[in-house]
Amino acid sequence: MTNQISASGTGRAALRAFVALVLSALCGLSALFGVSGANAQDVDLLINVDNRETVSLDGDWRTIVDPYEVGYYDYRWHPSQWGFFRDDTQRDKSQLIEYSFDRSPQLKVPGDWNTQRDDLYYYEGTVWYRKKFDFTKRSDERVFLYFGAANYDARVYLNGEQLGRHIGGFTPFDFEVTDKLQDGENSVVVKVDNKRYQDAVPTINTDWWNYGGLTRRVMLVRTPRTYVRDYMIQLDPRDPGKIKGWVQVAGDEPSRLVTVSIPDTGISTTVKTDDEGRANVVVDAPGLELWTPEHPRLYDVLIETAGHALIDQIGFRTITTKGHQILLNGEPVFLRGVCIHEEAPLRTGRACTVEDARTSLGWAKDMNGNFVRLAHYCHQEQMLREADREGILVWAEVPVYWTISWDNKDTYENARRQLGEMVTRDRNRACVILWSVANETPNSDARMKFLTGLIDTCRTLDPTRLVTAALEKSYQGDSTVVINDPLGDHLDVIGCNEYIGWYDGMPDKPARVRWQSTLDKPVIFSEFGGGALYGLHADDRTRWTEEFQADIYRNQVEMFREIDFLAGTCPWILMDFRSPRRTLPDIQDGWNRKGLISERGEKKEAFGIMRAFYGEKLREQE
Repeated sequence: MTNQISASGTGRAALRAFVALVLSALCGLSALFGVSGANAQDVDLLINVDNRETVSLDGDWRTIVDPYEVGYYDYRWHPSQWGFFRDDTQRDKSQLIEYSFDRSPQLKVPGDWNTQRDDLYYYEGTVWYRKKFDFTKRSDERVFLYFGAANYDARVYLNGEQLGRHIGGFTPFDFEVTDKLQDGENSVVVKVDNKRYQDAVPTINTDWWNYGGLTRRVMLVRTPRTYVRDYMIQLDPRDPGKIKGWVQVAGDEPSRLVTVSIPDTGISTTVKTDDEGRANVVVDAPGLELWTPEHPRLYDVLIETAGHALIDQIGFRTITTKGHQILLNGEPVFLRGVCIHEEAPLRTGRACTVEDARTSLGWAKDMNGNFVRLAHYCHQEQMLREADREGILVWAEVPVYWTISWDNKDTYENARRQLGEMVTRDRNRACVILWSVANETPNSDARMKFLTGLIDTCRTLDPTRLVTAALEKSYQGDSTVVINDPLGDHLDVIGCNEYIGWYDGMPDKPARVRWQSTLDKPVIFSEFGGGALYGLHADDRTRWTEEFQADIYRNQVEMFREIDFLAGTCPWILMDFRSPRRTLPDIQDGWNRKGLISERGEKKEAFGIMRAFYGEKLREQE
């Protein structure tokens, strides 16, 4: 519970701890946290919801803005017995009720509250959401209430009963509601709180907008009584002629026969799950067309058990390293990348639609790119699905950002749970080649213990992909830069953030810098660049102009050509994005201006420089 306690003083911390104990006694720990167990390996999450039977709850939700949390705590700050989670329309008319969902305004779901209402632009706190829906129950099914994400702390109620709680703003969660749904009208209420805390993940200090709300899809998912919950079907990295993985069945009869097949190829195998519903899958897979950026082949993979058939679109490829090279299907690949925040292109706000994903990935491809870094948190599932279809390689990341509370055990468990939810959702996506556990974290013993624990968890959850983190550089003398962060010993690929020419010297400095690495591993420059306001022009020594930004990029490209251990580059960032840290009037106005494209979709001069460089790299590869 510590990850929710403000660092404002021991008195408040003690009070929050007391409230946590009260809530635990009332609701039970499993309901309180929503996810069973603290171990990220035990994430109990429905995957592949797009290929299941679903009922969308997206659309207009009634909302109550509650900065004092009077809908949850009474005046002595105890959990209230008459909270907003109860339906005010079903109360006795004589009762004193000081709220009304029916009379309150609506917000769109999915969506953030900041850009839907001017008065909520800077709001950080609690908003209550309510959605009423009709439902007809079936005796032969189970039903789950599924959330793509809610930022940050969500308590979920159905028909006045608390289902559970989820902490973390960017990963999915669900609750089984089979026995809690009513025939006819139902009411789901969600208390969403996006306040920041020092011991949360991410921590209190970030460089992106803290969009609050039900920011991704909400749906009911219907399954048979016994159903396929989870699976991993991938090529064996040690023997690419085989598919190796596992299936997980859940429900009334978890021990049963399961068939995994790829109808277009004739590949098929049948396995028997154990009493826990688990079975390993190993099958020869000759003749598969491997997934590549040039030919992103996806196969329909069918997973069948008695009474349940589930299909997924999966690409097959391997990703390994050799010395300074990253190997895709055994061949060297240079990652022609760009970083992306989940800022909605053209309309702003939190990106939450497949059209948002297509626009951003389309811009990356227009740059001759084959790779994106999805910073600094888990992006919406549609982004990964579209990257699979478009042939864009992906770096996926959890928000362990800057100065996390490294010594806090609850903070670590929070990070590990978020990592588990991200990997569980996306480990069948061919596009994902890198799991990132951190960004720009200062070195210390506590940080090393924290991050090596996440690295070990990541490899346990998915041994088929590479693990990375975005590290920082250090100087030896005035012009020699060394990559020597000790965390690199534990990673497969080294990410390095450098802003030479922007925060570090003037635009001509990159041409004078020489790079060294103490590790025989591939290096990706995971951030570099500088800011510019689209349409602002002057000479190339005037900051914030397109000319100044372009000169940084020209000199960066010349520097890249001299680095023999470089396996990819990833400029910061594709599009300008909102950030409260960036306040310079008439230039930033609440926007980070390091984008190669403006928030209105206008390409800056530096975009063309990266496009030309990536065109050269593409021709070299051909």
